[in-house]
Amino acid sequence: MTNNTYNKLEFNTIREMLAEHALCGAARQRCLTLAPDLDETACRRKLDETTRARRILDTGGSPPLTAMADIDEILTLCKAGAMLVPEQITRVGQFLVACKRMQSYLKRAESADEVIASYAASFDTLPALADEIDQCIRGGQVDSRASSALGAIRRKLEQMTAQIQQKLASLVQSHKQWLSDGSAVQRNGRYVLPVRREYKSKVAGAVVDMSGSGGTVFIEPSSVAKLGNEAAVLRMEEENAVRKVLYTLSALIDAHAAPIRTNMQAMETLDFLFAKAKLSAEMDAGPVHLTVDRRLELVSARHPLLPRGAAVPLSLAMDAQTRGIVITGPNTGGKTVALKTVGLLCLMAQCGLHVTAAPESTLCLFSQTLCDVGDGQSISQNLSTFSAHMTTVIDILQKADGESLVLLDELGSGTDPAEGMGIAVAVLEHLRQTGCMLVATTHYPEVKQYAGQAAGFTNARMAFDRETLQPTYRLEVGQAGESCALYIAQRLGLPAPLLQAAEQVAYSGGGVPAERDFAGIRQVGESNSPARHSPGRIQSAIKPKPVDAHAASFGVGDSVAISPGGAHGIVFAAANTQGEVGVQVQGEKRWIPHKRLAIITKAEMLYPPDYDFSVIFDTKANRRARKLLDKGHHIKGNVIHHDTFGAHPK
Repeated sequence: MTNNTYNKLEFNTIREMLAEHALCGAARQRCLTLAPDLDETACRRKLDETTRARRILDTGGSPPLTAMADIDEILTLCKAGAMLVPEQITRVGQFLVACKRMQSYLKRAESADEVIASYAASFDTLPALADEIDQCIRGGQVDSRASSALGAIRRKLEQMTAQIQQKLASLVQSHKQWLSDGSAVQRNGRYVLPVRREYKSKVAGAVVDMSGSGGTVFIEPSSVAKLGNEAAVLRMEEENAVRKVLYTLSALIDAHAAPIRTNMQAMETLDFLFAKAKLSAEMDAGPVHLTVDRRLELVSARHPLLPRGAAVPLSLAMDAQTRGIVITGPNTGGKTVALKTVGLLCLMAQCGLHVTAAPESTLCLFSQTLCDVGDGQSISQNLSTFSAHMTTVIDILQKADGESLVLLDELGSGTDPAEGMGIAVAVLEHLRQTGCMLVATTHYPEVKQYAGQAAGFTNARMAFDRETLQPTYRLEVGQAGESCALYIAQRLGLPAPLLQAAEQVAYSGGGVPAERDFAGIRQVGESNSPARHSPGRIQSAIKPKPVDAHAASFGVGDSVAISPGGAHGIVFAAANTQGEVGVQVQGEKRWIPHKRLAIITKAEMLYPPDYDFSVIFDTKANRRARKLLDKGHHIKGNVIHHDTFGAHPK
């Protein structure tokens, strides 16, 4: 399975949500690279671990996990013989404290689940090392109690510092008339007196520094210098004692590196397990049955990324007798969501994650999940879109086998409806022969008919509320979706004669009704308007609207394909105000809704600019009559029948 499949089914989003519940970097990386397992035993074990961790989480609350920041790097430094700084040693101490807390948490959780609680035995809390760190490092510094030598040195240093302060205070008091400031200061690490320049000879000592203006010199009194030198020696001794403590602790940590790494592995594993449990709780998910049999049954399943209150549960079943389901229904009715729900829940279960379905659901293990899923909601589709989908479909056809799950959204869309329908049926039949499990969505009635007749396939539909005229997003297996357009038009008040004519156009196999069938429509027009019109024109209760851009794209002479069925014809008249295009099919002239037409070749590619289309569309009698009229010959009985070429019905 490719990352493209994960993106289309939004499995990468699930992995990112899972990673947000992990604390340590290794566990987060494990979440982000989670992939379906193909081994039945491993899948069951991983799913069982999630269930057990969720049980402990629900009863014992959130576990005291830790991020283990830099512990691995610290152990590597110790192994190289480096001296750790107090902050690094403190992190090791904090980690050992977290291990102790985690061990206590797991022991308390034994009553909820003994298997996960048994991880408590994996921890070695190293109490001696933890106590040593706690005694030696306080407040980010080496404590004076870390060693007797360090304690003695610091006591001497404190005494020496006190003597220096007393001596300086005495000198300030006796020499205050010569000082520019009434207190001693430190310059370059030495204790000095700020003496006005003109009195520098009055104070015995060495000049250490001078002010920027030169008006003040900083003199270290001779009596203080000796004490300062002794203090400097003590500071060096203190630094050496501190380094000795740090080296000793670093070596001690290195000596316990093996159990510390074992603790890290246990903490990482528990971090990952409880991340799965937290995701389960967040989604209100649960375990399901796993099987290697070719059987898939979802009960009250919902898409895990949709809010619980907004998602309409779906149920479906597939087995050896029903290996393919073709879903139909209105746009934005939830077909794509249903498709993604099936694929996403199968991936999650195979990764050991809980799924958002009833516990009696059963999911089969698939060797691969192959999908071509788009949003299905785009307003415009073009050749590049079709090409991209077909590239994916061809790749699926090459990879699919009897252990695959294949998901196809709006199969065959984005091109000529008749050809797209043919491709859809051919692809479905090929996949049926491979024995894979398949869920597909479509709008094509021929595909619904195929699914209703092909062995191992069945139809399903997204239900439509006829009262509210809104989709319900409820999946109904066993029935094909029906077109709701005529019903909606009827509910909105379209007159019955117009509905009858529309139904005849839609289901009579092409063309428009005969003139006699427009009588009812003409009556509707006449009853709504006091004006009288010539008998040859059909009046409509619908206000004329501008010609659709797609309808206007058809020109006289264009070669077109007609759906459904794929019959070919030639345009003999541009679109009328109702969006119908005049098309001649095998000598018969029809007015066909532009949405059922697709251009095969434009007229300019077939005929010269001055081509006389009457040769194609007019009868011989009409052509002869036109020539006589063009020459000015007005002959009795010379009649041109305009209804056969170029006439536009209203």
